[in-house]
Amino acid sequence: MFYIILYIYSVFLIIMKEITSQQQRVLDCIQIYLKKTGFPPTRADICRELGFKSPNSAETHLRALEKKGFISIESGTSRGISILNENESFKTDDEYPVIGLVAAGSPTLAQENIEKIVKCSKSLFGSSFDYFLKVRGLSMKDAGIMEDDIIAVKKTTDIKNGDIVIARIDDEVTVKFFNRKSSKIIELEPANEDFENIVIDLENEDLQIEGKSVGLFRRN
Repeated sequence: MFYIILYIYSVFLIIMKEITSQQQRVLDCIQIYLKKTGFPPTRADICRELGFKSPNSAETHLRALEKKGFISIESGTSRGISILNENESFKTDDEYPVIGLVAAGSPTLAQENIEKIVKCSKSLFGSSFDYFLKVRGLSMKDAGIMEDDIIAVKKTTDIKNGDIVIARIDDEVTVKFFNRKSSKIIELEPANEDFENIVIDLENEDLQIEGKSVGLFRRN
């Protein structure tokens, strides 16, 4: 009977230590923020970095991480977050290129377009991705994507309306909302009223979808 109880308790501890993808994103965000600034993020910082709409969302994940023993939270202070068992909770074994200004006519991942290589947890955005792309311009500002933000790009052609895509039109690479109007017409829509939609007639123009955005990281 004792061994049965011990086994059940061990299983319970394993389940309690499991972490969801969203909780892993929050944990990784805390670690990155600590390495970048030297102090932990506030709830508002976590919302801004991960795109949560409410500080309550950040708080819910933080309390779950505290309960599972990944972090400790000091009451009465907005930055009272400490990571426990840091070496176990955060892995930075994955390297990703950061793509800056894409040279005309060159493949996006060409060596001349790579500004640097960064290490990042592959679970940071809750989805696999292949590289980071530095955003140029303000055409997506109303979607919360500002100039010099870094978006995580998943190389895929599995795109649906409403996805934020990385598209190549002739030699220009752009980030826009995808909207297929018909089998022949695609509109790339900005999130800024100062910019017009880009209408692509597939019979007469060449459009290549290089991937879609699966997350955003603001480094400044």
